[in-house]
Amino acid sequence: MTSQILRSTVVLLLFSAAAAKAEEPKRCNATAQECEREIRRMLSGRRYLGLQVHPLEHGGIVIKAVNPDSPASRVDFKEGDRIIAVNGRDMTLATAKEFKQVLADAKETGVLFIILQRRGAYRKVETRLEPFPKSQIDKIVAQHLLQSHSAMPSSSASAQP
Repeated sequence: MTSQILRSTVVLLLFSAAAAKAEEPKRCNATAQECEREIRRMLSGRRYLGLQVHPLEHGGIVIKAVNPDSPASRVDFKEGDRIIAVNGRDMTLATAKEFKQVLADAKETGVLFIILQRRGAYRKVETRLEPFPKSQIDKIVAQHLLQSHSAMPSSSASAQP
């Protein structure tokens, strides 16, 4: 009986340790400077729409947020709009990954024809993907550095003996 309690306790401790490890933010193997340089290189010239989407439980996606001063904000996308179709492709059961693939497929022309559903009514929206603005790239870099790199000592602190 005692060995069974001991085994149960060990298993519980292992699960607790694994859960704690899973909640830790992932750290990069590269330096912060290397990451920043690579993120800026990858995003320069790349186009974006400026939407954050959220999957629905039974398929499909809705707009979670619209980035300010983005192509999406200029054509009146709203939080809660459901994306029905993009460039003739059905999105009613799509995943966020499939939506991103449709955007990637449109990178050559950058033209998007989107059908939305807002409060039961359908709307057609036409827009273009645009290059990432410097301010948006700066936010992406800052978020990555915050989440994936330890705090770097300030230059004044490192100059002291």
